[in-house]
Amino acid sequence: MCSYTHAAPYSTGTLPVSTLYTLHYEQYGKQDGKPVLFLHGGPGASTSASDAAYFNPAVYRVVLHDQRGAGKSTPRCELRENTTRHLLSDIEALRVHLGVAKWQLVFGGSWGSTLALLYAQAHPDRVASLVLRGVFLVRGSELAWGSPVRSSGAAQLFPEAAEEFREYLGRAAPGYEESDRSWEDTVYALLTSDDRSVRASAARALNTWDFKRSALLPNAKSLALLDNEEWSLQHATILIQYLRNAAWIREGQILEKEQMDKIRGIPCVIVQGRYDAVCPP
Repeated sequence: MCSYTHAAPYSTGTLPVSTLYTLHYEQYGKQDGKPVLFLHGGPGASTSASDAAYFNPAVYRVVLHDQRGAGKSTPRCELRENTTRHLLSDIEALRVHLGVAKWQLVFGGSWGSTLALLYAQAHPDRVASLVLRGVFLVRGSELAWGSPVRSSGAAQLFPEAAEEFREYLGRAAPGYEESDRSWEDTVYALLTSDDRSVRASAARALNTWDFKRSALLPNAKSLALLDNEEWSLQHATILIQYLRNAAWIREGQILEKEQMDKIRGIPCVIVQGRYDAVCPP
């Protein structure tokens, strides 16, 4: 895939989308170019200038935004009014705010691919084409694949990282396996503790597992984010909120015939990594 060099954003702004949240957005490339919406992963991650590199600045008007509770959007690490439905509403509010009649391209990877598909199904007349990288449909099988407490799936490929996480959980929440709570509920309880040190430790443990299974070899740049406590808390807390609620969508919802019929006429390219251990092919 080509990588393009962009100048600084020609536009940076904020958009209040509720009495609680304000979105941060940036625009790169050609001001009157074909409008592209880039949707970041996570949930709970954020955008960076490097995300514009997928798009030719001589052709595209590239829009990046940080989702609720993440990145430069405020407030950070907030869980109230933070659901998939809210994120989809925010995308539409941003489109209207920027005066985009129709996105020429909606581009999403991992969780961003989930949002791209759901947004296109909600607003098929606003999406001309899709590029999906590392598709994630939030089905039960995909959630189970990513569990660090199972002996199969990603944990089978990265057993050391999974064991490290289980050892942490055993220390932080003794007896969690014997309770009727899932590991997601246990981690959620730790991440919403009144004790910041408990929250920070839980965030570091969950993000370490997430990062170590995200690459065949350890990624020093990603692992360095673990030392940024604010980012680590933001990412882990929002991530676990969405995981334990299966993103508030029905099992298999995206692939239901009624939903797929809405986007059947939209051109789409899927790029799937053969060795993707986060979003199984």
